[in-house]
Amino acid sequence: MDLIKSDYHSKQEYDEYIYGSADVVGLMCLKVFVDGNDERYNELKEEAMRLGSAFQKVNFLRDLKDDNLVLNRNYFPGVDLNSFDEKAKAMIIKEIEEDFRIALQGIKKLPLEAKFGVYTAFIYYKKLLNKLENTPCHKIGSERIRVSNYMKGLLFANSFVSYKLKLV
Repeated sequence: MDLIKSDYHSKQEYDEYIYGSADVVGLMCLKVFVDGNDERYNELKEEAMRLGSAFQKVNFLRDLKDDNLVLNRNYFPGVDLNSFDEKAKAMIIKEIEEDFRIALQGIKKLPLEAKFGVYTAFIYYKKLLNKLENTPCHKIGSERIRVSNYMKGLLFANSFVSYKLKLV
């Protein structure tokens, strides 16, 4: 879709893009994680899609500068990136937080052998979202926010402990 569109004006276009770029990845992974078990797949389908959506939306927010200034793209319907403000940022973050809330319910139901990797990715993206939330909107629009390698290591260790203690 990026080859023919640069601005997603409606919620329907936005949702369609996210479905085709992220939700389907969550569904493909889920199919593998449940080893083809259709009952488990159908039970976790919504949560897998919401995790894919959350990851994609965090990427959109993180890449706001390049998408807007370099590629002239806007994925957020109803948001003017040239006057991006805290209100718009808060609205986007609230939507992502809801995706994460629902996704976590599914992560907890995943087969044990899939849980650690998915949970680690979840924790990383939650941390990135937290950094974006605590970064002034003008800074998000002018530089790429990232999680340090040191923090990534800590997140990995914390995920492993949570996994081993069956907290997830």
